[in-house]
Amino acid sequence: MSITAVVFDIGRVLIEWEPERFYDRLIGPERRKALFEEVDLHGTNLDVDRGHPMRESIYALAERHPDWADEIRHWHDSWIEMASPDIPHSARLLRALRARGTPVYALTNFGAETFVIAQTAYPVLREFDQAFVSAQLRCIKPEPDIYAHLEAATGHRPEELLFTDDRPENTAAAAIRGWNTHLFDRPETFAARLVAEGLLTEQEAA
Repeated sequence: MSITAVVFDIGRVLIEWEPERFYDRLIGPERRKALFEEVDLHGTNLDVDRGHPMRESIYALAERHPDWADEIRHWHDSWIEMASPDIPHSARLLRALRARGTPVYALTNFGAETFVIAQTAYPVLREFDQAFVSAQLRCIKPEPDIYAHLEAATGHRPEELLFTDDRPENTAAAAIRGWNTHLFDRPETFAARLVAEGLLTEQEAA
């Protein structure tokens, strides 16, 4: 059966997501390494992706680690700087697919508040036919439920979907369900995959 819809992850696919790079600029690589070793910022962010409130979660973490409180609060206060810049070629691919009439969905681990911020900063994130956001669904990739939500809501059979994500555990979970998958490394290789699948021409994918 041919592919009839494309599913995009967002972070590191459509927009950059590099907290370590932000903190390297803010406090230097050595202090950043110490911060990330002592404080589970990524774990708290995963709680936010599951639906926990962003500000309350980060500020509570800062209170538990007073020596790093200012640095921790930047995860909330300067969040958009960690989620930047956009990846223009990926946005062009999304728009080219939609221009072809191919449904395009988001399947993303994202906080509810931060997704609204990201949509304001990056208009392409408002251009999906439908976005499946972990905080809204209260489950995250690679848990099976989040993939099942998309299948049920869109009506697409697994073999009709092509999913790109930068994390191998997320594409592996989709592949188990029968989805076609592409492990994203850069937009050029995903563009080539879209051409190979007959979803775009080389000119459209440029």
